[in-house]
Amino acid sequence: MKILIAVDGSEYTQRMLDFVTSHRKLFDESHEYTVLTAVPAVPPRASSIIDKETLAGYYAEEAEKVLKPIREYLATHSLKASVAHKVGPPGEVISKTATAGGYELILMGSHGHSALGKLVMGSVTTNVLAHCGVPVLLVR
Repeated sequence: MKILIAVDGSEYTQRMLDFVTSHRKLFDESHEYTVLTAVPAVPPRASSIIDKETLAGYYAEEAEKVLKPIREYLATHSLKASVAHKVGPPGEVISKTATAGGYELILMGSHGHSALGKLVMGSVTTNVLAHCGVPVLLVR
């Protein structure tokens, strides 16, 4: 099974990863895992005056802040996963990546970093559920 693990580095991301690594009968080595983080785009006016190489470096650095501890966590639990980052609105990035990549399941935390997201189910989560045909396993 191809599984997309959507992460943002929040407390809910960690809870979801704890769930995955503590349920190894469900999430074993037979699956193909990809960890994905979405980096918010720099506003168009700012990005128009920054060269592409600098902008790409910025996006890679921001993604690495989220991906590095997750990569280390998964390695300590012997779970192999490829990692990726894409630029754009998180809900849209996750939905499009899951659909285009032929993923069979999305794993994600129920909330993220946003203050509004802590009031009700996260807006990213709501967006993914509304716009993606791939099954989603939410961990609260």
